[in-house]
Amino acid sequence: MRLSGQVLVFDADDTLWENNILFERVIDDFLHWLEHPTLDRAEIRAILDDIEAANAVVHGYGSKMFLRSLGECLERLRERPATVAELRHIDELATALVEGRVELVPGVSETLADLGDRHDLLLLTKGDTDEQQRKLEVSGLAHHFGGIHIVAEKNVDTYRWLAREHSLTPATTWMIGNSPKSDILPARQAGMNAVFIPNDNTWVLEHSELDPADTGVLRLRKFSELPDHF
Repeated sequence: MRLSGQVLVFDADDTLWENNILFERVIDDFLHWLEHPTLDRAEIRAILDDIEAANAVVHGYGSKMFLRSLGECLERLRERPATVAELRHIDELATALVEGRVELVPGVSETLADLGDRHDLLLLTKGDTDEQQRKLEVSGLAHHFGGIHIVAEKNVDTYRWLAREHSLTPATTWMIGNSPKSDILPARQAGMNAVFIPNDNTWVLEHSELDPADTGVLRLRKFSELPDHF
């Protein structure tokens, strides 16, 4: 069954384009470079995850927070301030992030064009405003959306604000994304429906359990399946 006349709200990172896999590649290089004498990679990664979780609350999301977290992780493990050379090396590891490269998820452009013929499309993404805006411009996708919103956090209050901002009817609004924590659960709490499209590289801090009995959540394998339902 295909629905028509809906409002479809899209996440950006790891939904429209690959994002976290770039961070994971940097983390792999970082862990290899550290070669800690007593801690293994999993233990160091757990320390880094804790540092990122704390920094996200204070500094938001994006490559700047990530680079800060790598530096703090190094200092905690080495038990001393990072040297200029070490910080420079961390910056070099993260070149792909700061250059703002964008790799679209397969089928995104064609799917958005198709959906836009039948539905109103909005974009809701969180992170550093300049960084997200740059990625959106590079992606070439902005013209598909009737509204673009870059926010500091995506929680239930964010979705309620979005509904007021665009006079949305939650029952005919669908949030589409890869993150249970930021895309699916808060949208459902705000009365919207949701489409969960998993990404194998979703950031660990975005993981959360979904209720398999929740009929307001449509689960798809890939982005290009959306026109089969909308």
